[in-house]
Amino acid sequence: MNASGSTSVSASILSSPLSSPNATALLKIKIISWSQETGLPASVCVHVANRIFNLHKYPLFSKSGYFNRKLTESNEIKLPDNFPGGPEAFEMISLFIYGSSTLVDPFNVAALRCASEYLEMTEEYTSGNLCERFDIYLNQVVLQSWEDTLIVLQQCQNLVPWAEELLIVSRCIESLAFMACMEILDPERRRDQPVVTLEALSFQKWSDEMVQEILSQDVWIKDLIALPFGYFKRVIASLRRQGMKEKYVTPIVLFYANSILSDENGRKEDIAMLLKGILDLLNMGEKGSKVIPVGFYFILLSKSLKLDLDKEYTLKLQNQISGVLHMAQVEDFLETESGTGGIEMVIIENIFSTYALFNMCGNNSPSPYNFVVAELWDSYLTHVASDMNMELKRFMELIEIVPVSCRQNHDHLYKALDIFLQMHPELSQDEKSTVCRYLNCQKLSQEVCVEAVQNELMPLRLIVQALFIQQLNTHKALKECSDSFRYTHNGDFSGSLTSSRYAHSKSQNLVESPCDLQDTRNKPLSFLIQKDLSSQKPELHKTEYESTSFRIQSLEQQLMTLKRTLQLQNTSKKGGQVSTKGELEGRTMNKRRTPIGQVTNCIGTVNFASQRKYASRLLKVFRRFSLFGRTKPKRKQSVTSI
Repeated sequence: MNASGSTSVSASILSSPLSSPNATALLKIKIISWSQETGLPASVCVHVANRIFNLHKYPLFSKSGYFNRKLTESNEIKLPDNFPGGPEAFEMISLFIYGSSTLVDPFNVAALRCASEYLEMTEEYTSGNLCERFDIYLNQVVLQSWEDTLIVLQQCQNLVPWAEELLIVSRCIESLAFMACMEILDPERRRDQPVVTLEALSFQKWSDEMVQEILSQDVWIKDLIALPFGYFKRVIASLRRQGMKEKYVTPIVLFYANSILSDENGRKEDIAMLLKGILDLLNMGEKGSKVIPVGFYFILLSKSLKLDLDKEYTLKLQNQISGVLHMAQVEDFLETESGTGGIEMVIIENIFSTYALFNMCGNNSPSPYNFVVAELWDSYLTHVASDMNMELKRFMELIEIVPVSCRQNHDHLYKALDIFLQMHPELSQDEKSTVCRYLNCQKLSQEVCVEAVQNELMPLRLIVQALFIQQLNTHKALKECSDSFRYTHNGDFSGSLTSSRYAHSKSQNLVESPCDLQDTRNKPLSFLIQKDLSSQKPELHKTEYESTSFRIQSLEQQLMTLKRTLQLQNTSKKGGQVSTKGELEGRTMNKRRTPIGQVTNCIGTVNFASQRKYASRLLKVFRRFSLFGRTKPKRKQSVTSI
């Protein structure tokens, strides 16, 4: 009953010895010998298909209930065209009737059993008749072997309905299922590695190469998926009935489906019918959606759409995919089949919309899966954004499918927006500001935020936001360094650890570790800055840090000057005390005013439409200063400022 040690018998079945010329010659010898011994001629003529057998009456009459009745009417009998096993099976049975040992093997036992049943060769007519003998051979020999059971089951395809009525097919199916369960349990510890499970498949990219590698290790699965679908479906039902866990059953169904999807020569109607049957076999509920690999779902959906299956089945697949989106990769729906493109954008949009409707909307508690799905959708947008025919309104609709609150990281969204702006250089500043309103600079990584500051395609509002996010982050780092320095050198009189000033500061670690306190008391400030910085951002070097500090201070001075100028103008306008030069300048700027929008940040509210002169000046500052240095830093100014 060892299935793992079997060689695949499904690829080719050896020819049956039923039609062996030795059997024909042996039968002739037996007939002649009987005539010589009894002196009776062969008086019965039996027609089986295109062959005629001249036999003696007594042996047929004594061992077969069928001939017992027919020979009372005539000595010439014609068997029906659908006689089980045909003339070859009747020839083998005739040998037994004449007392010869019947040559039985897995290739002919099913046909002989069905033929003996048709001829009514039961215990009622003689002890040890053929029906009983063949049943014993099936139960004690064939059904104990994986290879023999597969051979008999395949031979039963040509013996319908006899093989079904005699339960030969059912016994073979139950035996295969039992041996497969034993293969999973492996009580004798014969396996070198465990049987593949859905957990293992879920984290692998679905491909034909992956399937072939698994089938080369578990040949018994390869044998099962080679069965006709009618038999395969019954084997799966028997596996579940005998208690095999779903994590082992479903991969077998997936591999069977993969073999159908890989068949390029099959008829479209047949493949469509088989796919429907496979969908019925899969555990498609909530439990199944958690274990079936999402990559296989996308392949199945792509094939179903290509074959134009019923909408009921395609919607069923889309709903299942929406339940496992957090396990998907963007490649799953971009390249679902070799040599073909991905699934249509409308279908992908429906899948993500379904997920967002049931998981991201309402008062549901936020799930970590939502962040994964949001990032997956933004990754998909980076591929969609390269379409030059994509309209601005349509692209904004795609962005809004996933709520902004579910986006934990905006790096992929920034990349998608950047690609879209590159493909649409004709957009105005207002349109750029509109499409970029979904981007939150606080959710950008440091590298992407720096890139956004230097990206000329981005609207001015976004550049300012990104710039000040960098400024705030750097000020925070400098403050922590400064607090650590002051607390280290004034720890005796600067307050306790419960002080609100240091409640959330990382400098608490300096007091918790006396060794660190002693090591840092006599160190210069530059050492403390670098030590604190390396613990938070190891990738930043000292020169970059100092250069950043110097540029931020210079930029801050420029911006503060701009802010004071704007405040002075606002105050002058309110009090009605505006100089002649200011009035002329105000009138000129009002004539050229373009409503680009306002930016509210840590420097106050800046109206760039009415203050184009200062906005241009600010842009020059942006171009002249970058956060991570391209010029040599001024070390003295940086340290002094700190």
